[in-house]
Amino acid sequence: MAMNSASNCFRAGRSLLRGLSNVSPGMLRSQQSCNGFLAQQIRTFIQMRSNVKVVDNSGAKRVMCIQALKGKKGARLRDTIVASVKEAQPGGKVKKGQVVYGVVVRAVMQKGRCDGSEVKFDDNAVVLVNKQGEPIGTRVFGPVPHELRKRKHVKILSLAQHIA
Repeated sequence: MAMNSASNCFRAGRSLLRGLSNVSPGMLRSQQSCNGFLAQQIRTFIQMRSNVKVVDNSGAKRVMCIQALKGKKGARLRDTIVASVKEAQPGGKVKKGQVVYGVVVRAVMQKGRCDGSEVKFDDNAVVLVNKQGEPIGTRVFGPVPHELRKRKHVKILSLAQHIA
């Protein structure tokens, strides 16, 4: 009986996800509950107390969001946040406990583009900037969306390895 309900749950999940064939496996995470329903992980904003990865060589590895400077709900792609450094490399430009500004360069929550497509990433990531909006580090790792150009973050785009 339990084996039959598990296979029914798998079939239902597969049929629900069949229409999403253009989504790569890393972008859509799903989990099965015991009662046979398929539950998707909810994509949300970067909110207060969210831990975010840092993708530049400023010395910080992980920061915690204190406040999103734009929206009430939280930060999305290309928004600026105020964050506290939680993990840092020894000898870096920023230290643990320091309060810094960061620009969200990768977000799990999808963002619509003007051509009708949507962009979303597998993780949340920021690049640390100073109060004037200039990056603290000299390199940016991983892909960065070209939407940063609209918010005058051209310097981050020029430092990036790959523009998505």
